[in-house]
Amino acid sequence: MGKKDASATTLPVDQYRKQIGKQDYKKSKSALRATRLKAEAKRNATGMRDIILVVVAVVVFLLSIYAFFYLNLSTEIDLDVDVD
Repeated sequence: MGKKDASATTLPVDQYRKQIGKQDYKKSKSALRATRLKAEAKRNATGMRDIILVVVAVVVFLLSIYAFFYLNLSTEIDLDVDVD
């Protein structure tokens, strides 16, 4: 029983070292807030990126349809002019 009691008490130096070690890992509220905001912005950025990609894809699709019809109509007009 004596050994259990002796091991339970630690030296004040060891307690001080543990406190210093714990303080190294503690973060201030501002640092935690900045980390949280950065993570939240990263999550929201992926949503914005998806929206931008969809809008760009729709614009490219519409421009390709416009180019297709423009080229088809312009060749038909040139053929009509050559016939006269």
